Amino acid sequence: MTPRPTPDLRIVTVFFNSHDALKTFLGSVPAASDRSVEVIVVDNASTVPPPEADLPPWARVITSRRNCGYGGGANLGLADAATDWVVVANPDVRFEPGSIDILLEHAARWPEAGAFGPAVIESNGKLYPSARAFPSIRTGVGHALLSRLWPSNPWSRAYRQEGRDPSRDRVVDWLSGSCLLLRRSALAEVGGFDEDYFMFFEDVDLGWRLAERGWASVYVPQARVGHDQGHSWRSRPTAMLRAHHESAYRYLAQRYPRPYQAPLRLALRAGLAARLWWQTRGRED
Repeated sequence: MTPRPTPDLRIVTVFFNSHDALKTFLGSVPAASDRSVEVIVVDNASTVPPPEADLPPWARVITSRRNCGYGGGANLGLADAATDWVVVANPDVRFEPGSIDILLEHAARWPEAGAFGPAVIESNGKLYPSARAFPSIRTGVGHALLSRLWPSNPWSRAYRQEGRDPSRDRVVDWLSGSCLLLRRSALAEVGGFDEDYFMFFEDVDLGWRLAERGWASVYVPQARVGHDQGHSWRSRPTAMLRAHHESAYRYLAQRYPRPYQAPLRLALRAGLAARLWWQTRGRED
C-alpha cells in the first residue's frame, strides 16, 4: 500500500455529541486553506459517535474510551502529528474562507510566537473578546463580580483587552482555545495542554506556560472564524458552571502557590464556591 503523503497542516477538533456542528465545521475547512490538511476528530466518549462513513477522505476519527476533557482530547488528536503547524478548534467553529492561510501567513512574521488566534465572531454577529490578559486576583475578582452588572467596568476592560486597535496583529497574554494555530515545536516544549483542566482555563494555562518558555501569543484579527459558543453544554449548564469555577480555582491557585499565600487560596475557594452557588441556585439540570 502506498503511504499517504504528509499533509501541510493537522486540524484537531474534540467531538462530544456535536453532529450538526461537525458538519458545518468540516464543510468550512476546504475554503479555509489552499494547503493540504488532515482533520482529526477526537470522539470524547460520545453517546452517539460521529458517523465515520460520512467524513471526507481527509478526515478521520480517533476514539477515546473516556471523556478526558477538552485538553485531554486535543492532546490525543495531536499525539502523532508530523506537521510543523497544528490547529485546535471546537467543532462549533466555522472557518471563514482563507482564515487558516491568513493565520499561517502572519505566523511567518512572528518566529518568536507559539500560538496565533483569529477574530472570533459569535452567532449573533458580535466580536468575541478572544484575546485577553492573564487573570490576576484584582482583575479576576472585579470581572467576576461586576461583568454582568457593569459590563464596562475597568477590571473587565483590562481583562478583555478592550480599547486596543482591532485591525492589527498584537501580542496578548492568552487566546481563546475555541480556535488556535499552534507551532508544534512550541506546544511540544510545554508538554501540550494540561489535562487536569477538564474544561475551561486550559487555554489560559497554555498561554501562561508558553510565555514562561519565551513564546508569545499573537492575535490576528484579519483571520476570522464563526463560533456557536456553548452548543455542547447548553443542555447541562450547571455541570459546566461547576467545571468553570473548578478550573478558575486551579489556575489561580497555581499562580499563587506559596505557603504564605494559603489564606488567599482559601478565600479564593470560598469566593468561587459562593459565586457558583449564586449562579446555579434553583437549577435542576
